[in-house]
Amino acid sequence: QVQLVESGGGLVQPGGSLRLSCVASGFTFSMYAMSWYRQAPGKERELVAGITSVGSSTNYADSVKGRFTISRDNAKNTVYLQMNSLKPEDTAVYYCRAHFFSISYWGQGTQVTVSS
Repeated sequence: QVQLVESGGGLVQPGGSLRLSCVASGFTFSMYAMSWYRQAPGKERELVAGITSVGSSTNYADSVKGRFTISRDNAKNTVYLQMNSLKPEDTAVYYCRAHFFSISYWGQGTQVTVSS
């Protein structure tokens, strides 16, 4: 019943932009903090950005600060990741995560490839 469905991934040239979306269902979206993670081949999954439920406070990995923006629309049960000035190092599968204290849900991921 719980679903997190990512979309918006694809191939983009260095310096380009992509906007990822994650649509949630099956739980009370507005109560959950939302995050974007990514995992490149041979590397650990890492936190890219997070946004809280109350107040929509955000945090970012140092590697994406100033380039990525996380936001949410509770009316649409959707969290977004706006990615600008993309670099080849950003290439990874991007995963959406919802969490509320000890409860955590994951999406299946969407591929982002930054290449010329």
